[in-house]
Amino acid sequence: MLEIDWNNVFMKDLDLSLLVEISTRTFIMFLLVLIFLRSTGKKGVRQLSIFEVAIIIALGSAAGDPMLNSESAILPSLLVFVVILIMYRLITYLASRNEKVESLLEGDPMYIIEDGKFTLKEEGDSNFAKDEFFAEMRAQNIEHVGQVKTALLESNGQVSFLYFANEEVKMGLPIYPKPYRKKSHDITLAGDYACTFCGDVLNIAAAQSCPRCGKAEWVLAINSPRTV
Repeated sequence: MLEIDWNNVFMKDLDLSLLVEISTRTFIMFLLVLIFLRSTGKKGVRQLSIFEVAIIIALGSAAGDPMLNSESAILPSLLVFVVILIMYRLITYLASRNEKVESLLEGDPMYIIEDGKFTLKEEGDSNFAKDEFFAEMRAQNIEHVGQVKTALLESNGQVSFLYFANEEVKMGLPIYPKPYRKKSHDITLAGDYACTFCGDVLNIAAAQSCPRCGKAEWVLAINSPRTV
């Protein structure tokens, strides 16, 4: 029967002095990371851009070795932190003075919905995760795409919504799982149907390709008003 040496798994050649040293190193590096993040002026994770996430990854790499490796000194990592902070301040200063630099670093907001329909440019984007976006919409008490006048994916990952007034709500693509799963390539009953790819709504009696995006998958559209 195979026996596991649990002492070797958890302790191996560690002694008490090394454990204390690792704990001290970890505390110091964690404190330095917190000081660095506080120095950037950010209040929370949802405010981080792709550029800032890359900095955090680099920061984690610089902090990781001194935490576990007794042969790695803390001072070089501290120097890395200082250089990264200087670079961050310099680049953010340049971005605040130049829109092209800001767009390159932060990215541009992306329109996802306009006038109750998906924008075709973003719909064709392989990075557009419709299921994740539907979940974001449901969290905002949105039942179908026809309730939304504009949806904008911000550069920090948040989604901004503008809504139609209830009396202006259009027929739209349902986003809750049960009605959405009734999508089909076949239509047996005439009515208002929403294209599952672009959200365009047509009154049709038989299956056909969507004139807007060329796809041929439909689901019965709804026009219920938004409730908060």
